[in-house]
Amino acid sequence: MSHPDRFLLAGVMGWPIMHSRSPKLHGYWLDHYGLAGAYVPLAIKAEGLEAALRALPALGFAGCNLTIPHKEAALRIVDEASPLARRIGAVNCIVVRADGSLEGRNYDAFGFTESLRERAPDLRFDAGPAVVIGAGGASRAILAGLMDEGVPEIRLINRSPARAQALAAEFGAPVRAVPWEAKAQALEGAAILVNTTSQGMVGEAPLDLALDALPVSALVVDIVYAPLETPLLAAARARGNRVVDGLGMLLHQARPAFEAWFGIDPKVTPELRALIEATL
Repeated sequence: MSHPDRFLLAGVMGWPIMHSRSPKLHGYWLDHYGLAGAYVPLAIKAEGLEAALRALPALGFAGCNLTIPHKEAALRIVDEASPLARRIGAVNCIVVRADGSLEGRNYDAFGFTESLRERAPDLRFDAGPAVVIGAGGASRAILAGLMDEGVPEIRLINRSPARAQALAAEFGAPVRAVPWEAKAQALEGAAILVNTTSQGMVGEAPLDLALDALPVSALVVDIVYAPLETPLLAAARARGNRVVDGLGMLLHQARPAFEAWFGIDPKVTPELRALIEATL
């Protein structure tokens, strides 16, 4: 698909932003599909977010992604938001519509479930309970994704119990809050374990979770991708569990955004994954 009348533009807004791998990811696709355009990092402080978003149409942007700390704030700024974005309570993709209005979408749940399909293609979401660690913004998207895939029970664990309880009450069944001190027992019979916190990321302490009660058949997922193998994934792999790192979620959430902006459904290939892995 060519756009001879314009130079295609999109980007990612955050503060800080230069660590983002999204420019390299989308730049790969622009080049691969022969599109004249650019995807740029946009360093935007919280107080400048609304002005920056409102400037997108005049600057010729097709849209942008949003990362920390803007995902929740953007939901209050856009002219319209998808039902899923409202349910999650955050926006990670802005689409500039033909009339210049801004539509907010959230593709994090899609990115999460597609990454599991790619790395564990025989996974059955309805095979048993899921245990989700953390009750922040990423957790909200993952809860929505798991619920929509038919997971029968989701045990939500957070160091601050009030946050887990509030989130469980908001999302309703099949989500239920489990006290932090009962986290080890909560692994019994689980089919999926997901860490949505930053624990295990470069510079952060490892997640404090013993895996003894987790079935060896369970899939263990960590949304952290720097490092690719967190201490949680290393421990799970050592005891025989299948593991999925966080890079796939980043790669797959980008697909529907690229299509919304540029009209092409791009592919996540081994070459693309290797390109991004090389930057970690």
